[in-house]
Amino acid sequence: MRPNTGFLKTMFLWRWPLVALALCASAWGQSPQPALRVIEILADHDSRYKMAGQKQPVITVKAGEPLTLRITAKKAKNVNRDGAIHGFSLLRAKDRSPVDGWDFLLKPGVQEFSVTAPNEAVEYVVVCTVICSQDHEGMEMKLVVQP
Repeated sequence: MRPNTGFLKTMFLWRWPLVALALCASAWGQSPQPALRVIEILADHDSRYKMAGQKQPVITVKAGEPLTLRITAKKAKNVNRDGAIHGFSLLRAKDRSPVDGWDFLLKPGVQEFSVTAPNEAVEYVVVCTVICSQDHEGMEMKLVVQP
């Protein structure tokens, strides 16, 4: 006996719009993913970190916040063998211990790094880890993590 193909076609055609409607409804109810906050930083030729509109650059973030660091590095006086002209490393201000995932070598130009803010709501310091000039020791900025 041959299967009733008319019945199968009818069932498929009848169910298809319901499946499509269910898929649309489930997608409609989803919240959009929050955009990562982009923080613009300049690692300048004068061995200073700079941020637009700030005399003393401070990054303020929420604990555990996902971030994109967009860092523009301008050539200083010295260049590492690997081509790095500046470094960007996050340390706990209290004991100067490094924070995992926050240690970058910067080459000339714009680079982006995806990071997550530390979970501990305290003050941190960003330091340059490449001896970029005689003023290298002063190349620091703060990162403040809020709860």
